[in-house]
Amino acid sequence: MSQKKIFLVFVAISTVSLLLHHGGHLSWTIEAFHLGCPALRSHPAPGLKPKHTNVAFLKTHKTASTTMQNLLFRFAERNNLTVALPVQACSHQFCYPRSFTSHFVHPHTLPPNIITSHMRFNKAELLRLMPNDTMYITILREPGSMFESLFSYYNQYCQSFKRVPNGSLEAFLQEPWRYYRPDEKDSMYARNTLTFDLGGDKDRPATDVVYARAFLAEVERVFSLVMIAEYFDESLVLLRHLLSWDLEDILYVKLNMRTPSSKRSLTPGLPSKIRAWNSLDARLYDHFNASLWRQLSALGPACVAREVRLLRRAQERLMRSCFGGRMPLLRSAAQIKNKDLRPWQPSGKVDIVGYDLPVNLSRGFSSQAQELCLKLIMPEVQYTRVLLRSQSLRYRRGYQLRPPQQTHPLQQPIRTVLPRHPQVQRSQPPPVAPGPASGTGSTSTATSKPAAGTQGRTTKLRPKSSQTQASLTKK
Repeated sequence: MSQKKIFLVFVAISTVSLLLHHGGHLSWTIEAFHLGCPALRSHPAPGLKPKHTNVAFLKTHKTASTTMQNLLFRFAERNNLTVALPVQACSHQFCYPRSFTSHFVHPHTLPPNIITSHMRFNKAELLRLMPNDTMYITILREPGSMFESLFSYYNQYCQSFKRVPNGSLEAFLQEPWRYYRPDEKDSMYARNTLTFDLGGDKDRPATDVVYARAFLAEVERVFSLVMIAEYFDESLVLLRHLLSWDLEDILYVKLNMRTPSSKRSLTPGLPSKIRAWNSLDARLYDHFNASLWRQLSALGPACVAREVRLLRRAQERLMRSCFGGRMPLLRSAAQIKNKDLRPWQPSGKVDIVGYDLPVNLSRGFSSQAQELCLKLIMPEVQYTRVLLRSQSLRYRRGYQLRPPQQTHPLQQPIRTVLPRHPQVQRSQPPPVAPGPASGTGSTSTATSKPAAGTQGRTTKLRPKSSQTQASLTKK
């Protein structure tokens, strides 16, 4: 056989081996390449930008943020990163609704790469805590569906909701000031919850346009990406490009969902009343929904559609692998045998569903694959406990190795300027001095694509930073 034929046979064998080993990822990369989409990588190669690992995700309420938190928890574990977690006195949230402070962070989870548990945003404290190149990300949801979810989820805790006769959302919106008390405990669930989570003043009058515009501009400056819950997959495509992540890094299963019987349909007229009552949240959503679609347009509609399709295909493969070749069934907490997988139930009137793994999952599965499937569907409270245990163990093991003179970065002077990442921000104007309000996207007024308790003041935020398994999906 000639040298040329031997070489061709070798190339053919090598190609088949590569396809077998990297099949799922290779198909994603090839399809994206044909559309001119930025390349994806299974492994970092010389000259390629590494994955960005310092991320602060502001977990907002009733916005699919628990699903996003689970994704970040798993990314941190795969990459041996440290996640800032709350001290035990704060439970699984950073003592929300109090304004965040670094004192709420468990010492065994310092210094962190990622922070993603519920908090009320406090720019100054996060800048002290997180690395200078941290990317700030959050997520918003359409005001109508979000407020219906808040009313349903918190009607046994929020006094503004509890005093409404028959738990009627219509009655509350007819006369909201009859039931709402601005300074009452848990009042942040009853008005402009997104604004409150972002550190803003939830009770600013809708007529205060100057405040609203300044607040939007401040959110714009600090957050590198504001995701939209109605376009979760499209938002993940932007996230992947922003952080230089892989397909495997953005796979997820929906968590913390209600049963259909726990949801109520909004009668005609209610959505407009909800938007009027939550006017600041409505402004936030409209602005960043438009911003999201401008960013997607810049990436290329065909490219985005292809990446979304490939993401969903990979997700289905992963879920079928974890659930015995079929798509998972949603189960009530009482039906879930594994207590580590039972979601927290807010009240007897709301049923939060979850998943249970097949009893025979261990057959033919490595312990690592079993753990992946378990963590993929683990509720927030249980995963937070598991993560705290593992990080505390790592902390104790490494404690004796630390030099006596070493101090935590929180004790060092705060730097005044955050570095910018050349690739992500190269087309953006120079940093703007912090304004009077609180964090992404453009301030353009392009038309958005239609969507399928303490009172606080806004905080001055620093300009947003711009640096930025192989697994069962291949089965």
